[in-house]
Amino acid sequence: MTAKNKSSEEMKNSQFHELFVHELKDIYWAENHLAKELKKMSKSATSEKLSNAIEKHQEETENQIKRLEKVFEIIDVKASGKKCDAMEGLLEEAQEILKSTKEDTMVRDAGIIIACQKVEHYEIASYGSLVHLAKQMGSDECAKILSETLEEEKKTDALLTEIAESEVNEMAVKE
Repeated sequence: MTAKNKSSEEMKNSQFHELFVHELKDIYWAENHLAKELKKMSKSATSEKLSNAIEKHQEETENQIKRLEKVFEIIDVKASGKKCDAMEGLLEEAQEILKSTKEDTMVRDAGIIIACQKVEHYEIASYGSLVHLAKQMGSDECAKILSETLEEEKKTDALLTEIAESEVNEMAVKE
């Protein structure tokens, strides 16, 4: 029997559902901690374009947290986070980049972009997996909500690449 064929009650008590909830709590913790760190990265960026992109993503992250809370509500689970070691490590790397690079340099901006893209790739993997799990559970509503966030993460990643390639990296190499 596939997950889609299980009754709602059977699904709620399944290991598959537990995995979904576990991953949801993981990304919920990650997004909440990321929201705080994005403010620091935005203020540390030299490029106005990069700073604005990070500020925009910080606002999106706040909305993504609200979407995650909606998904928790749909599946009738209290919204709470479970420490995400991966995001904690990625944010520590970002802090180290800020500490080890000079202020007001494009080298620092290049490092910020690298740190942000590592985070984006983690989020893309997490949301992509959650979308698929939600579909397998037959929760099209959850899948739709999570897909919206997945698309935002992909757009942010593409924007960071564009900023790096069109402006930051070329200037950073000359410093």
